[in-house]
Amino acid sequence: MQEPKKILKYDVLVIGGGIAGGESAINLANLGYKVLLVEKELSIGGKMILLSKVFPTLDCAACITTPKVSEIARHPNITIFTSAEVTEITKKDEHQFEAIVLQKPRYVNVADCTGCQLCEQACPVNVTDEYQYGLVGRKAAYIPFSIASPRAAAIDIDNCTLCGACERACPTKCIDFTQTDEEYLVKVKSVVVATGFKLFDPLKIPRYGFDKCKNVITSMQMERELAPTRPFNTILRPGDGKMPDNIAYVLCTGSRDKSVGNPICSQICCMYSIKQAQLLMGALPMADITIYYLHIRAFGKGFNEFYAQAQDMGVEFVKGKVGKISEKENGNLILRYEDIEEGVVKEAEHDMVVLSVGVLPNQGIDEVFDNQKLQLDPFHFVNQSDILASPAKTSIEGVFVAGTASGPMDIPDSILSGGAASAETTSYLRRANQ
Repeated sequence: MQEPKKILKYDVLVIGGGIAGGESAINLANLGYKVLLVEKELSIGGKMILLSKVFPTLDCAACITTPKVSEIARHPNITIFTSAEVTEITKKDEHQFEAIVLQKPRYVNVADCTGCQLCEQACPVNVTDEYQYGLVGRKAAYIPFSIASPRAAAIDIDNCTLCGACERACPTKCIDFTQTDEEYLVKVKSVVVATGFKLFDPLKIPRYGFDKCKNVITSMQMERELAPTRPFNTILRPGDGKMPDNIAYVLCTGSRDKSVGNPICSQICCMYSIKQAQLLMGALPMADITIYYLHIRAFGKGFNEFYAQAQDMGVEFVKGKVGKISEKENGNLILRYEDIEEGVVKEAEHDMVVLSVGVLPNQGIDEVFDNQKLQLDPFHFVNQSDILASPAKTSIEGVFVAGTASGPMDIPDSILSGGAASAETTSYLRRANQ
């Protein structure tokens, strides 16, 4: 006989604990609504909490994110489920939704964990660290990253050998291998979809040599090398640990490219590459930075000035389409590209190449709704049914969208989108009480 699901009741279900979902949750909670925030990762904060700085102001990303994350975590009207997924949503009636939330085991009692990391030190298993995007390793018993929220350990059960070393080392005895999946039936009045984005997989463009050429990395890997919580003390080539002297950026990797299924502009790649170039000029003053681009799209407030500033600092911009990246014996890289302004094919040597990968939607949220259709746009983002008048509205009454779930956007726009979603949700909830 199937065990009955635990029943929970809230005003709003927010799916996604990134910067947009967090903004929606905190706004609604401040108005007195009870919010359940469901995040699939082990920590809230999304991708912003992993960044170095933000463009064009070069403010510290973690300094902006961690106070907001702390406020969300401590708010009495917000309940947070991390390492959890919404598997099904049914609209029962106006202002009545039922959702099935699957809480996956962390194998650690979060309330008892002090974050001492003694389990990490005792664990004998080393695996690739996904939060450092494969640049270094981590243990099977680990804290995701130093500013994670909650800052509590987790056990990677797929790689754990069940040796018991972490249990013996834990001073609070908070490790619990008996934990299992738990399902909750959650009754809410409204839903905010803030499922964020995923980065383009450069393996889909084999000619760029990612995963074959040791010193070809993604922009997110470079972001981690520049961040305060970075894996190394400086910028290093992953192939041999040397400090690079000549770094190239390849823009539009997986954006504006029908051949890989993403014909649209990702909006942020030009600016985050320019940001990283400026930060690299500070971290490696003697290094040469070259950006290969098709068009620079610096459309936001202060963006064009930021672009001009990078040119003044000495960043070289080459209007060219990179056709192939190959590796030399010493680990250096040969870029074969078409110089668009001269109309000829050229080659250039660099000792490190950064692929500026684009933004793709986290697919599957439309399949969660079982009795009504959540419409997607032609590019698989959540469709905004009235993008000018009510940008947070979706095809389902009472379901609203926030942040990059609706399309590529930068951090300020994501925060504004989260605010719009909370405003629309508030209006919808107030109509229920009339």
